[in-house]
Amino acid sequence: MSGDHIYSVLGEEHGGDTRWAFGTGFTDALSGVDTTLPGGVDGQDLALYCQMLGDDALVQAQRLVHWVTDAPELEEEVALANIALDLLGQARLLLARAGQADGTGRDEDDFAYRRGSAEFRNVRLAEAPRGDFARAVVTLLVLSSARLAVFTRLADSRDPVLAAIAAKAVNELAYHREYALSWTLRLGDGTPYSHERTVAAVADLWPFTGELFATHPVEARMAAQGVGADPADVREEVHAVLTQVLTTATLDAPAPFPEAAVAGREGRHTPELDPLLDELQKVAREHPEATW
Repeated sequence: MSGDHIYSVLGEEHGGDTRWAFGTGFTDALSGVDTTLPGGVDGQDLALYCQMLGDDALVQAQRLVHWVTDAPELEEEVALANIALDLLGQARLLLARAGQADGTGRDEDDFAYRRGSAEFRNVRLAEAPRGDFARAVVTLLVLSSARLAVFTRLADSRDPVLAAIAAKAVNELAYHREYALSWTLRLGDGTPYSHERTVAAVADLWPFTGELFATHPVEARMAAQGVGADPADVREEVHAVLTQVLTTATLDAPAPFPEAAVAGREGRHTPELDPLLDELQKVAREHPEATW
């Protein structure tokens, strides 16, 4: 065995690259996939649309990571970590597609680690403060319900890459919603205290919900071209789902979603996003030349 310590030996096994520890073994996320743009589709629009969907998943995943080591039970810690990993996988594919569609060749790391908060296009509910476990459950319930409705439609997208991503994601999102649904029922119809905390979570988060169904011009153009889905089209469907869940959980039927303008899609975020990105991007900022 050569070298002063085990790390030098491991470095030799990775071609002498001392940055080996950052390697993930991932190849190009879209390797082997036909990424030709559908006829008549503007690459910049498609890229921004994929970025919106990818940022929703990336930021939500980072927020869910806060429950690792802090969930009420080990089983829930593992479940939430796995949901975060699902969302991270969706983000990776969507952001890779964005970099390919806009012609820049940026990969998912460029989007994740080399943008400031004003360049992120996620809805603000994804970045909302963590709060207690009831708040985490209600947030997941709302986001997964809306995302599942949108991705179910995206499975028929004219963009074969987006369609393939959505077809895989709907199974993951169905589980995310089922997980959040089961916990909403347990908390809402549980002890007086868990009921109280769930009522408070719904009240605190409801003002964020309207933005989920506000249509950005890019979303409208993508929907008109058969590539994307207009979030306004799923408004009633999602409200019906949430009404059924919340009333079954002995909670009040939810108010209508508030009318809202696009905000996060335009890069206008809450103060919560900057510290969230500080966590996400910390290592990449400190080691900008690292190989991931």
